[in-house]
Amino acid sequence: SNSSFNLRMMTLTNCLIVFILVSVICNNGVEAFHRIYPDLQSVSAHSVNKLHRTGFHFQPNRNWINDPNGPMYYKGIYHLFYQYNPKGAVWGNIVWGHSVSKDLINWKELQPALYPSKPFDRYGCWSGSATILPGKGPVILYTGVVDKRSNEVQCIAVPANASDPLLTKWVKPDRLNPIVTADHGMNGSVFRDPTTAWLGKDGQWRILVGGKREDTGVAYLYRSRNFLKWIRAKHPIHSAKRTGMWECPDFYPVSLEGKNGLDSSMMGNSVKHVLKNSLDITRYEYYTIGTYIQNQDKYIPDKTSEDGWGGLRYDYGNFYASKSFFDPSKNRRIIWGWANESDTKEDDVKKGWAGIQAIPRTVWLDSSGRQLRQWPVEELNRLRGKEVEMNKQKLKKGSYVEVKGITAAQADLEVTFSFSSLDKAEAFDPKWENAEDLCAEKGTKVRGGVGPFGLLTLASKKLEEYTPVFFRIFKASNKHKILMCSDAKSSSLNRELYKPSFAGFVNVDLGNTKKLSLRSLIDHSVVESFGVGGKTNILSRVYPTLAVKEKAHLFVFNNGTEQITVENLKAWSMKTARRN
Repeated sequence: SNSSFNLRMMTLTNCLIVFILVSVICNNGVEAFHRIYPDLQSVSAHSVNKLHRTGFHFQPNRNWINDPNGPMYYKGIYHLFYQYNPKGAVWGNIVWGHSVSKDLINWKELQPALYPSKPFDRYGCWSGSATILPGKGPVILYTGVVDKRSNEVQCIAVPANASDPLLTKWVKPDRLNPIVTADHGMNGSVFRDPTTAWLGKDGQWRILVGGKREDTGVAYLYRSRNFLKWIRAKHPIHSAKRTGMWECPDFYPVSLEGKNGLDSSMMGNSVKHVLKNSLDITRYEYYTIGTYIQNQDKYIPDKTSEDGWGGLRYDYGNFYASKSFFDPSKNRRIIWGWANESDTKEDDVKKGWAGIQAIPRTVWLDSSGRQLRQWPVEELNRLRGKEVEMNKQKLKKGSYVEVKGITAAQADLEVTFSFSSLDKAEAFDPKWENAEDLCAEKGTKVRGGVGPFGLLTLASKKLEEYTPVFFRIFKASNKHKILMCSDAKSSSLNRELYKPSFAGFVNVDLGNTKKLSLRSLIDHSVVESFGVGGKTNILSRVYPTLAVKEKAHLFVFNNGTEQITVENLKAWSMKTARRN
């Protein structure tokens, strides 16, 4: 109803005001999310605690990591840059870390590509993107911080030797920088994260820079004919009220048919465009699918999803500051995303590291045209080791069955569940529009009709600890609602952790099939799950105390009155990726 919508908007606006006041007070007047701990940001642990370190997710050897920056494929090498603190395990001293790979899974860490060294980035080299200029090579655009008030400008860096496939050294030309500054009347402390550029049919390059005006999120558009002199367009390409600061915007085309990715400059009637923004106030992202009108430099979202806080997400869990790139070697678009820790800053300092990157994901437009789908890059499968299977396993209400024979703390699993009837599905209450609240309220212990059913990952033998990933089906007025949850409440006996209930609804028609599929990547302190072929995805960070290494177990379960069948399950022990 209009009244409930207005009440929700009032609540969100009040939250926004409170957030801004708190962030300004806590960070010396600067609007920014990252809390600053001057006494900890240069404290390096004597040794790295490996108990919860990942085996096949990307993370540097030690210290803090956050946003992925400028991923690209160049001369046969994948490059990943990232915000990195070389001196400690909390945010601070930020440089552009740099690692390279031939397969997106096994990585070699190089020296940082960018670090504060000039007046235009003296106080930080923050996030940005890479663009490969035809016939010339790669260029990095990044945000430089010029003063203690966090005023931000956009800068350019070029490789010292473009023929070097490792791109080990970068130069920041003084005569060119900064290439973009905030115009009069713009807030320079909320003006960051330039996108990969695209080339229009008029011969002009274009980029977006994230910002905000009062409570309105904004993607400013800039044009250039030579990639050196940039002029701001009269109007932003898009904006949305009550969304706050738009960090790490990403803008790219997707094909209306098939899974192939497209170069960022691709236009035409056979494509749609995606605009993704990372919301500083909520610490999650949302995206829209729509139409880009180039001669007006205007983006119009389709009306099939919300353009705001309730919009579609790449991931309904711990996943932020994502960045995509086109991989011409396999004609695919790949998304990287950052997953922060869910323990305390003291824990991070003690263990000597914080932050990982989610598994790189191939992304494409669903056949419905209403949402994106994602799937782990195919190269991940090369790490699969010992395999076990389970077929036609019946799960009556209250039952759980262990998946034995693999390393349950470091595994990959694909499973299809089936059910013969939806008659027992619970009635859906309209007040349950927030999937996370519904997941927290129902969980795995509240018995339902059809579900909850799914996986108990990183479980201790007697289930004192477990991280469930599961479905629960409800009967709405005209169709069924499928809830997918990854609930960390029971993930650890440690009471000092952040243990959220992450959830999203899955858009699938059960009229034609009474099956639901799930893939989960389990990696010590990560459970990264893909529902129904990548329609709804959830990454959770968890820190079990009992269910660690060889003491971790994996179960399938059902706590609904409707019998569930595990039609087919395949699980693999995962080898450890190479890092050096």
